[in-house]
Parts: sequence; C-alpha cells; structure tokens
Amino acid sequence: MTESELSMLVQDLVQLPGETEWVEFKESRAEPEDVGEYISALSNSAALHGKVRAYVVWGVQNGTHAVVGTTFRPGETRVGNEELEPWISRLLTPRLDFRFHETTVDGRRVVVLEIPAASHTPVRFKSEEYIRIASYKKKLRDYPEKERVLWQTFSRIPFEQEVALAGIRGDDVLELIDYAAYFALMSIPTPTDRDAVLARLEGEQFINPSGSGRYDVTNLGGIAFGRDLGRLGLGRKAVRVVVYRGSNRVETQRERTEELGYAAGFERMIEYVNAQLPTNEHIGRALRRVEPMYPELAVRELIANALIHQDLYIRGTGPMVEIFDDRVEITNPGTPLIDPARFIDQPPRSRNEAFAALMRRLNVCEERGTGIDKVISTAEMYQLPAPDFQVNDIHTRAVLFAPRTMSEMSREDRVRACYQHAALQHVSNGQMTNTTLRQRFNIAEKNYAMASRIIADTLDAGLIKPFDPTNRSRKHARYIPYWA
Repeated sequence: MTESELSMLVQDLVQLPGETEWVEFKESRAEPEDVGEYISALSNSAALHGKVRAYVVWGVQNGTHAVVGTTFRPGETRVGNEELEPWISRLLTPRLDFRFHETTVDGRRVVVLEIPAASHTPVRFKSEEYIRIASYKKKLRDYPEKERVLWQTFSRIPFEQEVALAGIRGDDVLELIDYAAYFALMSIPTPTDRDAVLARLEGEQFINPSGSGRYDVTNLGGIAFGRDLGRLGLGRKAVRVVVYRGSNRVETQRERTEELGYAAGFERMIEYVNAQLPTNEHIGRALRRVEPMYPELAVRELIANALIHQDLYIRGTGPMVEIFDDRVEITNPGTPLIDPARFIDQPPRSRNEAFAALMRRLNVCEERGTGIDKVISTAEMYQLPAPDFQVNDIHTRAVLFAPRTMSEMSREDRVRACYQHAALQHVSNGQMTNTTLRQRFNIAEKNYAMASRIIADTLDAGLIKPFDPTNRSRKHARYIPYWA
C-alpha cells in the first residue's frame, strides 16, 4: 500500500459514523495480548460482514474520530525477547498475512493494522476465537448464532472468488494484472480499447466492479495473472525455487521466488527450473551430447499439479521446488483428495475448480488428468527410479530421483517401481509380466530371477496381485495392481 493510498484509507475510515465490527480506533494503547485478540475478532467479523479487510487504527480518537497521532511503534514493541509481529503471528491459527503500516495524516503520525478477513475457518489467538459485537471484543463461543452464520459464510465463498485487492481504479487494474499474457495464452488479439480489456477481465471473474468506476481484483485474477503477487496480498503463494549443494538442505546455492501469477509466469519458471537441473554428458565417436538428467515433461507436469491441487486456504506457505544433487522435490500445501497410490488411475479432484479449469483452458495442465501417467511413463523411459509421492499433515511432495543402478536402489525403490509399472500397464489395457518389468529396469533376460524377486516383494507388500489366480506358471504369469 502506497503512502497516498494509506492516507486516503485513513481519511475514509475516520468518516465512518462510528466504530464498526470491522474497524477499531485507538490512540496509543497497544497491549500485545489485546492486539492479538483484536486480530482474531476483527478478522472473523470482517468475514461475517462480507469485508475483505479489517483495520485497527492508532492515532484516532474514539468517538470523535479526530486524528490526534500516536506514540505506538509496532516495530519497536517486544514481548520478552521476541518482536511483536512474529510473536502474534506464531500464536494465530491459521496464520494471517496481517500488516502494520505507518503514515502521517494532518501532520500527525498514524499506525494502521491491516487484517485479512477470515477465509475458511475462524481465526484463533492462543487457541481462542474472538468476534466483535458492536464495538466490543467477545469470545466467539459465547455467541453460537454468530459462529453458525460465520461457518455458513465460509462454505459459500471459494478461495478464487475472494477479493485480493478492493476498490481500485481501472488503470490500476491494468497495472496489476498482466492482461497481455492472458490474451497471448488464449491466442486472442489484445483489444486496443481499455474498457474492452476490463470487460474481458470481468468476464473471466478476474475483477468485479465495486462501484464509482472502481474494481475488486479477485484471488483468481491475482494468482493467475498478477504482475506481482506481493502487491496483491498473495506473496506467500509465490513459487520458490531453491538449489542446494549436495543431497541435504545445509548449503543453499541459489534461491528465486517467482512473483508473477502462475499462468503468466509458468513458462518462465519452467525454463528457470530446467536451467538449474543437472545434465548427463554423452561422448560418442565425434560428438559430445548433453541431455537433461530428468524428463522435462515430468518436471513440468509435477509443478503444474502442485500449483493446481494445492490447498490455497493454507496461509504462510506456498509451492516449492527444491533441487538437490540426487533428486528434485516439488512440494505444495495441502493433502491430496485421493490416495497417492491411486494417482495413476483415479480422475483428478481439485479443491480449486475455477482455477483448475482456467489452467486447463490455457493448456498449462492436462484436461483429463493424465499428467501423473506421463510422469511415471517418462521416468520409465529414462530408466529412473520410480517417482515417490509423500504426504504429511499439511503438505504433498513429489520426488523425482536421479539415475541409480539396480544395486543402488533400495527394496522400497524397486517395489514402488514395480507397483507403478503394473498400474501403468493396467491403465494401458495390459498386464505386467516378468518381461515387461525387465524392460522397465533394463534387466538382461538371463537375470529374469532378479525381476521375479522384485515381483515377489511387491506381492508381499500387497500392491499387486495375479491377473489369473488359477495360473500356476510363474514364467507366463501376469500381474495387475491391487485395486484392479
């Protein structure tokens, strides 16, 4: 928020007839516990009243709304040995991108605390949820009717439809949204008329008119085509690419954050990631050939999946691509809606339907959800270890491994590859055999017993089963995944 925008905001707020359930005026009193509770109360009340932001303004007299100035300095306030802002942030659930701003109005110093409205769950401070009743801060649990309506509000508004930035001029919209990238990706000529551009962005629900010739930028518009996600309040959703030296996170070589929206910046980000990946050098009789160590198609599909299937409601974290000497890890916030073992055969399910549909229209991701099939298929073509899909409490991680010999692969690596190969064969209307598995691992025919051992281990793990249980011939046995 610029200095002029901040000053205009304060002027607008002091014109309110009184304190509202989403605005609080103070002079200089700023007890840390109070501030944390107000963030919870005002964030929840803003959601309840359909507001994008709530505010605490220091330096304004309660009642008269006269600008009197304040001595409160949030950057100099500490709680024990901890600064105020990280202390509050640590005690909020879920994390909020609240921000302190300082400005001068009528020659007097004013501090504005900008608080995003709660989005998918009530905001808690120290495990307690608060709400505003008129101009008073109360515990939400004491007002069950308010709590019920608040939850109903959350169920009605998808993340994509929420407002990232409210009440801005049309010219500012065109500065914040990379509309040229949108028209290029849609293969449509860019209109020369400003109003025609705005009408198209409105038709895509990237912006909504808010009256008086101003617009609200939606999260969909921001996260897809924002020129700078930080300016739209979506900075924590930006993709980070980190390159490490070695196979752990001890030494970082390079780090970059892609500030463009996902659609606008996708190709640029993919080019950057591919440029950071290690390569293999092959020397023939007369030519030296450099090839990528990882299939570019697999990298692209996994990054697209991470963007589209992330849980956008999770605050304080975003997609990340981490490059090590022996692997690439692609992580996104949120757990998958289907079992990772069924990524190959199950139709995709996305929390973010509007965003996913847009990215499909732009050809960034697969229309029918065959992306993971392609990832596994290309890993087999490159003779790489099977990709690994890991899930913890709030993240999903896809891991691509660098080439390994059979002796370097663990039993778990081989079993995972065997299961994925069987699943891939099945969705291609075939079945896995000892022969197809040997081809997958590049095992010589004379070493068929090695493939048989991997099949036996995968059977023991319960991940595959015989296609024909009555067939007793191991030589001609065929196998399918456990769920087939």
